[in-house]
Amino acid sequence: MSKIGIIGAGSWGCALALLLHKNGNQITVWSALESEIEILKNNREHPALKGVKIPAEMELVTSLTEAVNGNDFLVLAVASPYVRETARKLKNLVPDGQIIVNVAKGIEEATLLTMSQIIEAEIPKAKVSVLSGPSHAEEVGRGIPTTIVIGANCNETMEYLQNIFMSEVFRVYKNDDVMGIELGAALKNVVALAAGIADGLGYGDNSKAALITRGIAEIARLGVALGCKAETFYGLSGIGDLIVTCASAHSRNRRAGILIGQGKSMTEAMEEVKMVVEGVYSAKAGLSLAHKHNITTPIIEQVNAVLFSGKNPASAVKELMLRDKKAED
Repeated sequence: MSKIGIIGAGSWGCALALLLHKNGNQITVWSALESEIEILKNNREHPALKGVKIPAEMELVTSLTEAVNGNDFLVLAVASPYVRETARKLKNLVPDGQIIVNVAKGIEEATLLTMSQIIEAEIPKAKVSVLSGPSHAEEVGRGIPTTIVIGANCNETMEYLQNIFMSEVFRVYKNDDVMGIELGAALKNVVALAAGIADGLGYGDNSKAALITRGIAEIARLGVALGCKAETFYGLSGIGDLIVTCASAHSRNRRAGILIGQGKSMTEAMEEVKMVVEGVYSAKAGLSLAHKHNITTPIIEQVNAVLFSGKNPASAVKELMLRDKKAED
């Protein structure tokens, strides 16, 4: 049995807490918000995971020290805009060699760093790994079979975490391409916004298939330019995560895109979704990375134009369709 601290009490943090508890581990869940912990304590379930009860023996705390002390490893499950701030709070609380599993998906706009790079910069003494793949919290919390990837620079760390997360309903593969895993995880949210916009405009399956296949081509081109393995983008953390995020009713990025396609502004869509829409935070960073490395990313470019420049979504799609003729790459 391992002692594990879940740093972040959102739906994904709680779903992983339930999974790890069922695997026989001792779990403490932390949130910076007292109101969030009170809801969990009073209802013994997360509002987004209806009917999935939180066991009485699972600790729910607002003290970060209490959540960190004596744990074998931590799962950092806060939304991407809060990763740096939370890592700074953890810096003086964690011991040397502390394993931290990042499950947030994004790229920091100001620095163009991935989430694990941010954690490594803020907590140099930590051993940082990433967990990613097609895995909606609503399904993992209910024990629906899911397959995912663990990434780290150290094979021993990957195998240790693989053994702890693995179960009959949660299959875990190893992949040492940490940057590739994180790039796919962050940029698929931007493409999912595009897929949602297409749905909101009333387009069909043909349009979505095009966005998924051309979207992964963009992400892979950029990833290879950054030194990532091409095959990572055609695995679970690339095309797998992209498919589920573009197609699922659980996807907050797709939901936000649908609302934008129906005529709402980015701000109005985010307010209606009522959850952090990670793709909005990664869109500018993704485009900046592409420009920095001279990589063409037309879908990401058009999503940025719709989100931040007020471009009409239908005009963005038309521009994608009327680009210069070329061979498929």
